[in-house]
Amino acid sequence: MVRKLIGIDLGGTTTKLAFLTDSGEVLDKWAITTDVSANGEKIVPNIINSITKKMEDSDHKIDDFIGIGMGTPGSVNREDGTVIGAYNLNWKTTQHIKDQIEKSLGLPFALDNDANVASLGEYWKGAGSKDSDVVFVTLGTGVGGGVIVNGELAHGVNGGAGEIGHITVEPGGFECTCGKKGCLEQYASATGVVKVAKHLSAEFTGQSRLKEMINSGEEVTSKVVFFLADNGDIFANQVVDKVCYYLGLALANVGNTLNPDNIVIGGGVSNAGNTLLQPTTKYFQENAFRPVRDSTKIRLAQLGNDAGVIGAGSLALRNINK
Repeated sequence: MVRKLIGIDLGGTTTKLAFLTDSGEVLDKWAITTDVSANGEKIVPNIINSITKKMEDSDHKIDDFIGIGMGTPGSVNREDGTVIGAYNLNWKTTQHIKDQIEKSLGLPFALDNDANVASLGEYWKGAGSKDSDVVFVTLGTGVGGGVIVNGELAHGVNGGAGEIGHITVEPGGFECTCGKKGCLEQYASATGVVKVAKHLSAEFTGQSRLKEMINSGEEVTSKVVFFLADNGDIFANQVVDKVCYYLGLALANVGNTLNPDNIVIGGGVSNAGNTLLQPTTKYFQENAFRPVRDSTKIRLAQLGNDAGVIGAGSLALRNINK
């Protein structure tokens, strides 16, 4: 009999769920809306109900499963299975997730930060699957990260390991939501790319569709910036180059500290592909210590939106086998 796992990737707008084999094959996947009303009280019950209904509607039975893993925003207490401070979920007080899920579904449950869990996904079945030392960077609404050393996630003394988004790349620069200034998150996230574009537009005097959009108040997204860069917009290319400079610099610092086999870039911004990867790699190589430059590779993530649920499955398996 195939041993099955449940993976949950909890996000601020959507929760992705999957049934997987213990070798990481996705058997079934689906998504539900994350209902953050009433201080997020409905989130966990909705997840439990969705899993139960999915089993009823398919040929999966609870006895086929050996564990559940979940990635979540916020500050995670892995031992207690609790989360606090996930403000995009309206979770301002401690949420006892493990207790609720184990009581309702009767399976061992493991919880970790969403970026760490996505890292496990890429490490298990994606771009880092042939290596034992991998750093994962996710460029989305913010910038998250996960560090895997000798096959194990690094958490640090207070859970702060892998906070690559808060490496300072511009001392005294844009103010970050964390209270610090000049964090990578303010320059290389989806919102950061737009912020860099608006900041640089004041100095650009040539012809540019991107500058026209900014001046006229049209909506500008990171996707638009990379699209225009791909299509020869000089100013958009300047913006992309600046973003990649900051990202390459931060990744060089990570590389110089950890010298992993691979640094894997994922998240929505990574959909820009080589337009992002090539200049980032150039700036990484300029700023990395030579032995690091010659051994650590920068790669794009391979699992896309499935990284979270696959990583959550890996987390469940690790929890059972520890």
